[in-house]
Formats: sequence, C-alpha cells, structure tokens
Amino acid sequence: LFLFARKSVIQLDLANTKKALIVPAFETLRYRLSFPKSKAELLSMLDMGTLFTFRYHVWTKGHAPTNFAKWRTATTPYRVEWEADFEPYVVVRKDCPEYDRRFVGFGWNKVAHIMELDAQEYEFTVLPNAYMIHMPHAPSFDITKFRSNKQYRICLKTLKEEFQQDMSRHYGFAALKYLTAENNS
Repeated sequence: LFLFARKSVIQLDLANTKKALIVPAFETLRYRLSFPKSKAELLSMLDMGTLFTFRYHVWTKGHAPTNFAKWRTATTPYRVEWEADFEPYVVVRKDCPEYDRRFVGFGWNKVAHIMELDAQEYEFTVLPNAYMIHMPHAPSFDITKFRSNKQYRICLKTLKEEFQQDMSRHYGFAALKYLTAENNS
C-alpha cells in the first residue's frame, strides 16, 4: 500500500493539485487475519466473506461514493463525487484544511473534513490498487457515549448545524448543497 500510494502521489501530482486520494476501506469481523498481499487476494477474501466493505452493515453512506463495484475492476484512478455523509480515508497535501476542532470524540470529524475539501474544490480520486482493512476492537469510550447518551447526540447535532452555517457563510451559494443533503439524509 505504502509504495503504491507513494507512486500515486507522484503520478497524480498531489503536491501541485487539489486532490484527495481515496484509499478504499474494508473490514473483517475476525480478530486474526492474514493481510492480503494483492488486490486479487483481497477480492477473493471479499467474495468468500472474510472481508466486507467498510461499515457495510451499519453506515453504508460513509463509503458508498467510493463505488466498490467499480473499484473491483479498476486499473486506473477514477473520480467520484461528494455525497452526504461521505467519510473516506484520504491522502492529501500537507496544506489541506485541518479537521474541524469542534468534532472531537465520536461523530462527524471525517464527514466535516471531506465536506470542507469538497467546498474547496478538491477532486476525489479513488486509488485502484490501494486498500486498508479495519480490524475489530472494543468500542471506544466516545462511541459508547454517543450510543447511550442523548445529550451527547444533541450536542453533536448542534455542532453539525453550526458547522454547516459556518460553511454557508464562508462558501456562500456553493455550500447550499451541504444543507440540502443533510435535510434529505
């Protein structure tokens, strides 16, 4: 992965362009896994049910725009468009926008970051031969709080609304799609 990502950074001129290179994410429910050494091996594991697309069972919206069906056969990088709740893992330039500091703990940190990249007209490009695998682990303190504490969820909703208003003020008309998407999701 590292060598392919490094090669892609150079080939896609990441240093001089506004690109966010998406590393498709997968997961396993097994605590022990022999990491696939190639895309072909990963696809085989996916077909056998050893791996799954990331969060397919709880939050498909977060990675759906990656277009895993297209990724299966892709041999060259391809562009995807921003959609509501998109939160891929990306490789970006050092001078890209930072994560919004309002979103600490669980919830909306990657979504807000990707939204900001989109507002700044970053191009989302999926890497066809890169991938990452999320391994199972105990729930974090913050996700447990999110799931069990209504006040936590209310605070997060307030922060999301505040963030979207800030986006509208900063990016104007171009940011309206974020408000519309939120209302439709």
